[in-house]
Amino acid sequence: MTRIFNSSKFLQPTDGEPIRSIVTESKDAVVVAWYIKPGQQILPHIHPNGQDTWTVLTGKGEYYLDKAGTTKPLVAGDVVIAHTGCVHGVLNNGDEPLVFISVVSPADAGYELISLEDTLSLYS
Repeated sequence: MTRIFNSSKFLQPTDGEPIRSIVTESKDAVVVAWYIKPGQQILPHIHPNGQDTWTVLTGKGEYYLDKAGTTKPLVAGDVVIAHTGCVHGVLNNGDEPLVFISVVSPADAGYELISLEDTLSLYS
């Protein structure tokens, strides 16, 4: 069984929604390579039954922290943990690709999109 992977072979740039490219998976975890172009985002979501750990390789972004849409800057070299049920997602607000590896554990952690609270109503 392969234990060493070259993440660059899994990165899939796209003009649409970023592609979730699975590097490897077992019952214990799913390892995913992400390539997020400037202006693209991974919508805020939770994993109701597990955590998601990101290791940022290149780029930067605004990392979603909660349903209110609060964000915190994320940069190359950061390791970010969304514990079970914690809202997370990211907007690439930089001028280069945001590339990171995500490890969701366990593999059946689940996935639920989260609607941000009425932040748009403030502007209507």
